[in-house]
Amino acid sequence: MRKTYFTKETDAVKDWYVIDATDMVLGRLATRVANVLRGKHKPMFTPNVDTGDNIIIINAEKIKLTGNKLTQKLAFRHTGFPGGAKFVRYDKLMAETPERSIIFAVRGMLPKNKLRDRFMKKLHVYKGIEHPHEAQRPKSLDVMGMK
Repeated sequence: MRKTYFTKETDAVKDWYVIDATDMVLGRLATRVANVLRGKHKPMFTPNVDTGDNIIIINAEKIKLTGNKLTQKLAFRHTGFPGGAKFVRYDKLMAETPERSIIFAVRGMLPKNKLRDRFMKKLHVYKGIEHPHEAQRPKSLDVMGMK
């Protein structure tokens, strides 16, 4: 009889990938990034273990939103205090901090449990083309070619 193999976190090989977000649609990019952060693209995926890879996203200011989302969609965050709900339109968010739009989208697509904070620590988003992670030798990842 065969035993079921469950991946341990020490067994998972974690790579570094860099993604150029130029002219990509925000939602499509976020779903693919969330899957890579979780490790769902690997054959040894286990839902309760962090088997995912590290992601670096560059050119966050060049991302696109389809339709009227730029003027109608609202980004939500909460300060943690009573009545501390904050809403901001995406056109203002993209003008001030375009990195946060990608972070909000990816965070919303990750599971709502203790692993989400761990996954988010592996996401690095930068406004321009420069990033401080050259020492990790990140590989280029074509997220639009993924299934």
